Amino acid sequence: MVCAGTRQAKQGALTIVRRSSSKGKEAAAPTDEQLDQLDLDPEHLPAVDTPDACDKAALRLRYLLRQLNRGEISAETLQKNLQYAAKVLEAVYIDETKEPRPEGDQRAAPAPLPRRRLRTPCWARCSIDRPEAKRLADEDDELSEVQPDAVPPEVREWLASTFTRQLATAKRKSDEKPKFRSVAHAIRAGIFVDRIYRRVTSTALMQFPQDVVRVLKTLDEWSFDVFALNEAAGGAAIKYLGYELLNRYGMIHKFKVPPTVLENFLGRIEEGYCKFHNPYHNNLHAADVAQTVHYMLCQTGLMNWLSDLEIFATLVAAVVHDFEHTGTTNNFHVMSGSDTALLYNDRAVLENHHISAAFRLLRDEECNILQNLSRDEFREFRTLVIDMVLATDMSFHFQQLKNMRAMLTLAEPVVDKSKAASLVLHCCDISHPAKRWDLHHRWTMSLLDEFFLQGDKERELGLPFSPLCDRNNTLVAESQIGFIEFIVEPSMGVCADMLECVLGPLHGAKGPREPRGEGGKGDYHCLD
Repeated sequence: MVCAGTRQAKQGALTIVRRSSSKGKEAAAPTDEQLDQLDLDPEHLPAVDTPDACDKAALRLRYLLRQLNRGEISAETLQKNLQYAAKVLEAVYIDETKEPRPEGDQRAAPAPLPRRRLRTPCWARCSIDRPEAKRLADEDDELSEVQPDAVPPEVREWLASTFTRQLATAKRKSDEKPKFRSVAHAIRAGIFVDRIYRRVTSTALMQFPQDVVRVLKTLDEWSFDVFALNEAAGGAAIKYLGYELLNRYGMIHKFKVPPTVLENFLGRIEEGYCKFHNPYHNNLHAADVAQTVHYMLCQTGLMNWLSDLEIFATLVAAVVHDFEHTGTTNNFHVMSGSDTALLYNDRAVLENHHISAAFRLLRDEECNILQNLSRDEFREFRTLVIDMVLATDMSFHFQQLKNMRAMLTLAEPVVDKSKAASLVLHCCDISHPAKRWDLHHRWTMSLLDEFFLQGDKERELGLPFSPLCDRNNTLVAESQIGFIEFIVEPSMGVCADMLECVLGPLHGAKGPREPRGEGGKGDYHCLD
């Protein structure tokens, strides 16, 4: 029997203890032969509220898992059977919660929110041997031990509030046993539903080549090699990195982003970055900035200060911040009187275009990753992205630093989250001088190539050369030293002060934090 004294619900975690079976043997998993004989016709299924429904659902889920691994299942079959499994879970839930709670039964206060943790990399799921939940023993056994982390969060939350309460109010063993068994089946079905969902969203619909997997293992390092990623990805750095980041932060699940829509969106974004064949402002630069933003969010603990929607907006802003860049500066557009400059009245010409083009793309249903946001969420998301991308306009650089410094010098500084995220994105946009030398050198040469191509156009149009755009009179080393001393280093300093201000209370720090080393594979623990 289950002893109430040994069962505890601590901080929302579920602890279920094993009752030994009199027969001492576990139920055998279905064989391949049994699975091959399974009839998937939904018309032959028992009603979802019958005793056989859980067994049938679990058996079908095992079959679906096997067929997914083989790549031998249609989307229609998968959808129908998952819908059936979901209805079985709902029926069990209704059955277990239909009795009213006794008077005076007060639900425990919710546990404090845990610090945010990143999800398992989607490319790693197919290669990690995760232990399966222990199976039910024979028909007289009640429930095998289930580790809390093995149960999907939604199922675990339901179990903590429903299953444990039912045990406390059970009166007779004859009444308890069927419900206890049905919940056990529900746990098992829930685990398989969650596993199939994750495999469909991050494996079946998004295959990661082995070379990409190898490079992404260093995604949490400061000097991540985006050039190696792009080569491994066949020129699709944004596709894999963008998908990986949105998955790791749980954005795909949280905001119900259809995986195929996300792939379409990232593919079109990648095309836009390659539209003008820029040496520097291309898909590699976007991927590099997005990865650097990820490092700042995760390794500093900034993601614990931001909401889910703010993280979503920050990652998307990083991905689209130079979308359809023309390879020329704002000054070139203004001086040449381009259509884009006329459209945006010479103000933040490129930045306005990046934002406008990205949101026009999001109006396409096949690319609308925001389709399941509420109206209020969409407005907040859009405002955040606009603020962040506009802040990457270098003409706003000194004013941005001045405003943040002034805010931080107040007796009780209150940092606006939008301004904080904007500063982080701006710093990541100009961060390559702080990276490993070989990466910085390659970025510098690419940027100068782009500047020189603009200088060639200026010569053809009879315009004066913009700074650093004359290929015959540009001092490379001196220009980079000046850029580092007067732009990059002060920006990083202000950003560090800002992070200390907003994260200090979260860390409980009285003074400066010790610097963190570079994160490795799976090192997602952030300061708290």
